[in-house]
Amino acid sequence: MASPLAFYGPVIHSLSSDEVEIIDRALVVVQDGRITALQKDVQKTEVDNVFSGLKLSSSLKVRHLSRGEFIIPGFVDTHNHAPQWAMRGLGRGLHILEWLDQVTFPNEAKFKDPEYARRIYSDCVEGFIQQGITTVSYYGSLHGEATRILADICLAKGQRAFVGKCNMDRNAPDYYKDLDTEESLRVTEECIAHIRSIDPKSELVTPILTPRFAICCNNDLLTGLGEIASRNPDLPIQTHFNEAEQEINSTLGLFPEFTNEADLYAHFKLLSRKSILAHCTHMTDYEMTKLSELDCGVAHCPIANTTVGGGFMAAPIREFLRRGIKVGLGTDSGGGFSSSILDAMRQAFIVSNAKELMTNGKDPSLSLEECFYMATLGGARVCCLDGEIGNFQVGKQFDALVVSTVKQARARVNTMTEDEDSLRMTFEKFLMSGDDRNITEVYARGRLIGSQN
Repeated sequence: MASPLAFYGPVIHSLSSDEVEIIDRALVVVQDGRITALQKDVQKTEVDNVFSGLKLSSSLKVRHLSRGEFIIPGFVDTHNHAPQWAMRGLGRGLHILEWLDQVTFPNEAKFKDPEYARRIYSDCVEGFIQQGITTVSYYGSLHGEATRILADICLAKGQRAFVGKCNMDRNAPDYYKDLDTEESLRVTEECIAHIRSIDPKSELVTPILTPRFAICCNNDLLTGLGEIASRNPDLPIQTHFNEAEQEINSTLGLFPEFTNEADLYAHFKLLSRKSILAHCTHMTDYEMTKLSELDCGVAHCPIANTTVGGGFMAAPIREFLRRGIKVGLGTDSGGGFSSSILDAMRQAFIVSNAKELMTNGKDPSLSLEECFYMATLGGARVCCLDGEIGNFQVGKQFDALVVSTVKQARARVNTMTEDEDSLRMTFEKFLMSGDDRNITEVYARGRLIGSQN
């Protein structure tokens, strides 16, 4: 059970895709991991009176944030390959399928060794917590034991996580693919059962169905996964979707009965409001309509989409937002140059500038508010968790970051702020120039899971 908390100071969170609420003087109270009060515009001289009026335990003291500190929601990473943590930075210049064969599969095969998996996954989860990621959708390797270890580590360290055994029974090297369809489905069921046994209410760790992509899954495997999804409508689903032209062409070549990936995955009952579709860079009007109708979520991975070979892949994020399609950010760190959601926000902004040029102004670039939304509340919507996390609405769980921007208080901080800066300016400077050194405390469900203090 998390201890009660009370903070007084600046709070910043998203109310919608284009509205960020900046509260200079907020009083936040957290009990049993949930926000029980968010009082706005409380003058410093009024804090004690307002706090006492809430009739809380006399042992609970208000923490006054220091100058340059503010609180934001924890970041949500909607697409992350945990086994790629140790291979980040490798394979530049390779197209996606060559990169998988030459770099990714050999590295992921190492997770057959449980001790290797334990060592890398422990460092991976710690690293993402340090960067303020309180919720993440993880692809595991194809190994059942390693995937169970990843789930155990997330639960022990307090990170909210979707964890899935990666399904792949064809078009992969013999040393790194499921023995057959039956084994792939059996190990998937075992991983689901294990995760449900360690966290029966999915308070932190949730199993997720994870067909890598259709290229690596035969019809029987996709059918079997769709049947599991039908029997378990609470299970989220994740896969790669329209990532690159090379991948799309290969997919449709293997499934000639379909003309697009939306119909393919829908046929196998793998598209629903619980589906998290990574990349979605090349989209037709028909496919976007299908995703909107089925309420699927998109994991936008702007760093990987512009780093792994295959072209400068600028997903139509503005059009997704116009259509009300759920969009969050993914680090996809093995395929890019950074595992930081802050960097993903910045790259999303850069890519949207390019998209504006590519569409002759039809798709205006993303705003700061929209990028921050995708990293927090938007990501929570993609994961169907926006009723629980994503902002500081009373009743939601307290997933939060304490951010410090004052160099005098933290010598290693690299964000240049000045005394006359408004809170809005300080916030913008952090989003555009800050990093994990600014993130001093990380909370999930009201529990401190990461701290630099």
